[in-house]
Amino acid sequence: MAISYDNLWKLLIDKRMNKTQLKQLAGISTNAVAKLGKNEAVSLETLEKICKILHCNIGDIVEFTAIN
Repeated sequence: MAISYDNLWKLLIDKRMNKTQLKQLAGISTNAVAKLGKNEAVSLETLEKICKILHCNIGDIVEFTAIN
């Protein structure tokens, strides 16, 4: 299984927010944002902070996809 954060980026567009604003508002590191951009694993704590800021559930920002 692979992780995809495509839904997170779509949600940011809908909320007219960029990655820098997300980083600052959620209090997450630049490294965490870089990992999200590469569809790499991040801590559950990081995802929780993002969900709190965006008022969403984890399923709204993370998707597991099959590796072909």
